[in-house]
Amino acid sequence: MLDRLDGTAKPLGILPNSVSLKGQEVLPTRFLQRPDGKIAFDDSGTPGPLVICVPSMGDLRQEYRYLTPQLAAAGYRVVTMDVRGHGESSVGWSDYSAAAVGSDILALAAELNAGSAYIIGTSMAGGAAVWAAAEAPNLIAGQVLIDAFVRDHPSTFMDKLIIKLGSGGPWGQSVWSMYYKTLYPTKPPVDISTYIGALKANLRESGRFTALKKMLAGSQAATEARINSVKAPTLIIMGTKDPDFPKPEEEVAWLKEHLHGDLLMVEGAGHYPHAEMPEQVGPAIIAFLKGHH
Repeated sequence: MLDRLDGTAKPLGILPNSVSLKGQEVLPTRFLQRPDGKIAFDDSGTPGPLVICVPSMGDLRQEYRYLTPQLAAAGYRVVTMDVRGHGESSVGWSDYSAAAVGSDILALAAELNAGSAYIIGTSMAGGAAVWAAAEAPNLIAGQVLIDAFVRDHPSTFMDKLIIKLGSGGPWGQSVWSMYYKTLYPTKPPVDISTYIGALKANLRESGRFTALKKMLAGSQAATEARINSVKAPTLIIMGTKDPDFPKPEEEVAWLKEHLHGDLLMVEGAGHYPHAEMPEQVGPAIIAFLKGHH
């Protein structure tokens, strides 16, 4: 079930897509009702194949602010969604796993009733896209995995620190913000300060940092177990300087082996190549989508 922004959610104007891209339309927030809460999303409503963009944990759907205009201009209907507990989606979910986010992706694709959808997922959402493609191949026409976590890795020091800090206080949001800056090692977006400010403000809202901690502590085992069942065409994108992967080239080699996908290594980019180097990544994604439509 879908509904329009009802006045109780924070207006989209507090978020940075209208700041960094002057002239870009700020779309109204809509909601998908799920058994445990609501998933917030926006919809370009333009004619064309459906593309659902799903952000990383600890981020907002405006992560795609540099990519969505390119996709819309290329003739795609673009939907961006906030994952559970983040952005304008509700908090207090019983499950924050990649599989649960994958189920939200499928529910949204089914509710929009626009035929099979292309999924673009970053980080943990890449794992969610893989789970969705294995679960309901009839709903997923193809997937773009950006610096995706599809299997478990040893926890980094930052992961352990974030979990240890606890929820609710200001320290956790500040540490996450400092960490977030490191994910753009070469060419941070011009609006990065404004964007991080909006991100911190969102994480200060009740329940949101708890959601982030639960996602950080979650396992990708369910996703890895299903990866060989995926038949959807796949584009794998990875920044060569992603600090979340000690050896990014080894991770994409593993993904390519299991998904038989196309590969784009973005030289110098970190965890968000589509926001750090959109002039390179956007055309590559569009070429992939057009090649498989």
